[in-house]
Amino acid sequence: MTHTNHYPLVESLSRRDWLRLSTAGFAACSMSGWLEALADSTLADSQARPARGRSCILLWMAGGPSQLDTFDLKPGHANGGQFKPIDTSVSGIKISEHLPSLAKHAEHLAIVRSMTTKEGDHSRGTYLMRNGYLPQGPIRYPTLGSVVSKQLGRPAAEIPNFVSIGPYRFFSPQAYSAGFLGSEYDPLLVGDGTAGGGSRDDNYGLKVADLEPNREAASQVSRRLELLGSLNDRFVGRHQVPLAVGHRIAYDRAVRLMQSEAGRAFNLDDEPDEIRDAYGRHRFGQGCLLARRLVERGVPFVEVTLSGVEGNDMALGWDTHADNFAAVRRLSGALDSGWSMLLQELKERGLLETTTIVWMGEFGRTPTINASGGRDHFPAAWSTVLAGGGIRGGQVIGRTSADGTTVEDRPVTVADLLATVCMSLGIDREVSNISNIGRPIKVVNPDAKPIHEALA
Repeated sequence: MTHTNHYPLVESLSRRDWLRLSTAGFAACSMSGWLEALADSTLADSQARPARGRSCILLWMAGGPSQLDTFDLKPGHANGGQFKPIDTSVSGIKISEHLPSLAKHAEHLAIVRSMTTKEGDHSRGTYLMRNGYLPQGPIRYPTLGSVVSKQLGRPAAEIPNFVSIGPYRFFSPQAYSAGFLGSEYDPLLVGDGTAGGGSRDDNYGLKVADLEPNREAASQVSRRLELLGSLNDRFVGRHQVPLAVGHRIAYDRAVRLMQSEAGRAFNLDDEPDEIRDAYGRHRFGQGCLLARRLVERGVPFVEVTLSGVEGNDMALGWDTHADNFAAVRRLSGALDSGWSMLLQELKERGLLETTTIVWMGEFGRTPTINASGGRDHFPAAWSTVLAGGGIRGGQVIGRTSADGTTVEDRPVTVADLLATVCMSLGIDREVSNISNIGRPIKVVNPDAKPIHEALA
């Protein structure tokens, strides 16, 4: 590629110009929702960022998973349902019979059985769990991935510092937004989060739109980019305004990703068939594989959503108001292969010690089983799981009552959980960011009490 390097002009802009660019909230042309983030990323002051050495993978269970059928079974009680507990690699810890591969990695898991919130609505529950705060007037709180990418990301990274795989954002799109941190920290979206397992012909929908040029036009790409660069130079030379500069930066960064080796992270065909089979030939399994490939390349935050699976085509797969046990059995199969293989490969590749894994949804399910054989929304007492880097695995934290309806020991709030995640990643939870209304907001609610026993 021979077009002009555009960055001297960018470097000539004053800090005040960059601040105006940032606060204007402009939107450059969108390409899978990430060109805006690429454009804004030059605004950051790299000297103020810590060196990146840790990553976080969020396994998001859209719809709210049943704790009684995964990590907090109640055998022998009427609320227990159909599933049986099985032994794990850690004596005394039992989980669902439908998670047999994950059971072999229990030494890495810190199972929190005492989560408690008050939000049983999908939209508000999703926002609270992912953002750490409830919606409050004009304040646009950032999601966890945006917070982590701001603290641990590199402005010059070829791959965006926050990648969201297969998100389902219908009920709470703001729960997937960088909010007042700005579009620089919005996620690159991979997959549209539609229900079902996706087509094997298209890698289960896990593609980045427009990452590769049209093959028929490949011979013309270099000339077209050169022409585009020349036109951008001329226009910005005459109109040195934030929107024009941001538009050009966006395209430069997009081209950089397209032409870089880093872009191959999204090509799952590079993986041997046996590895892809082990993760599971479904969207969640292949998403976990993609997460491993991204963490290998230094991406600090990746989230993988498990919603619908083959035979359970609800977009909120874990929202099991009816036929709970058949649905959870299918979902657990996908969860088991994807998560267990992710743990295994991270460990084998020396990445587990620096990668924190968080398993959670927006709330749990009712202990009682309804007339449709389902479980309804239940935020009062449920489970989340932490694993990997910075986490002391091989333990259960907290306890619910024999019928599963109340927390009897070590209640954990959302703020407590997120503070623990931040500490496991080496992020100072006391850090504040200035919100869109000029008010300083801490990374984590200041009322948080970290789960110190979960930290390594």
